[in-house]
Amino acid sequence: MPGGTGVVALLRGAVVAAAGAALARRALDTDPPGGAARWTRTNHRGEPVSMLEGPAVAAGLVAGTLAAGGGRERTGAAVATAGAAAFGLVDDLAEDTSTRVKGLRGHLGALAEGRLTTGGLKVLGIGTTALVGAAVGTRRRPGGRAAGHLLDVAVNGALIAGTANLLNLLDLRPGRALKASAALSLPVAGGAAGAGTGVVLGAAAVAAPGDLAERDMLGDGGANALGALVGAQWAFGAPRAVRLAALASVVGLTLASERVSFSAVIERTPWLRAADGWGRRPAESSDETPDPAQDPAAGE
Repeated sequence: MPGGTGVVALLRGAVVAAAGAALARRALDTDPPGGAARWTRTNHRGEPVSMLEGPAVAAGLVAGTLAAGGGRERTGAAVATAGAAAFGLVDDLAEDTSTRVKGLRGHLGALAEGRLTTGGLKVLGIGTTALVGAAVGTRRRPGGRAAGHLLDVAVNGALIAGTANLLNLLDLRPGRALKASAALSLPVAGGAAGAGTGVVLGAAAVAAPGDLAERDMLGDGGANALGALVGAQWAFGAPRAVRLAALASVVGLTLASERVSFSAVIERTPWLRAADGWGRRPAESSDETPDPAQDPAAGE
């Protein structure tokens, strides 16, 4: 658990993240950029849901991270989170739905053919901003060699980008990405970037009621931002061996997602199914069908 100073930073981050997300959402509701229709999707129930949750959550995350205190780790986390949010929003709003390309393999294949999809742009953009954030936030070990530091930066950048993508892959049902981000953030609450746990919980608490009630959705902008911040916590708060293990897990799950439905696995696992359903509206018979509204870029 974090010490006294860490607890203060954690609480400060939570309060600022919650307030920032709430204020940003109020401003966005008052004057949605491009009009409310641009941010509205239809879910599996045939009901409208708003994607304004995503930028509101991202604003709260960045504000809370910066307010939690000084230090290069928090600056690096803020850079990576803002970058993930920005490129996720581009994919949310500008995706060509007539030629939907799915998964990392699909977008990388398109890039190899000389076609830049919005999902491909997101992959490149989040990867770049994650690496920049890692370069800013990774401290050089006293007496350590330059090669070791470069390895740490590379691992941290990959972990941040990979976790940003993983949270988006989990964002297929109401509340799932919010719950996952909180669960993944808690184990590193006592690390160097532990104040991020308060930030994640604060922003998630504000977003949860609308998300679980299926009035709102995170979209790529919100889910990628949450994942980037959680990845930054692990990147800047865990030993190298743990970070390498975490990166291997993220890569493994990402590759598995190309062949296995996370929703199907959750549905077959009683304790995961119970946690996934907590707080959600009662399921309908079609609830386990793919829901493009809850994940407009599923598999990306």
